[in-house]
Amino acid sequence: MASMGEVGSTRPVLPDKNFFARLFDFSFHSFVTPSIISLLFALFLVMSGLSALGFIFTMGGMIGGAGYVLGLLLAPVIFLVFALVSRVYLEIAIVFFRIEENTRGR
Repeated sequence: MASMGEVGSTRPVLPDKNFFARLFDFSFHSFVTPSIISLLFALFLVMSGLSALGFIFTMGGMIGGAGYVLGLLLAPVIFLVFALVSRVYLEIAIVFFRIEENTRGR
């Protein structure tokens, strides 16, 4: 049963739903993003690695042998920058969800 939250709260505190119930919750009382944030980060890390690998081959194709060396030197930097940026954006998303939880009064 849904019970009322704190005094003066107009939103009921809903029980936890499974993934698909949250995915198709058209009232947006339950959020799916916090449960898949780890999966999203893993996906972004894979894409960062593929981008760094693509950078190596692009540099090699453009410049030749020296481009491969330059690509090998810069690829870890590119991976770290992409990984850091994706982590920061995902943490910002989680902060918004935690703000919502704290203002709801769970």
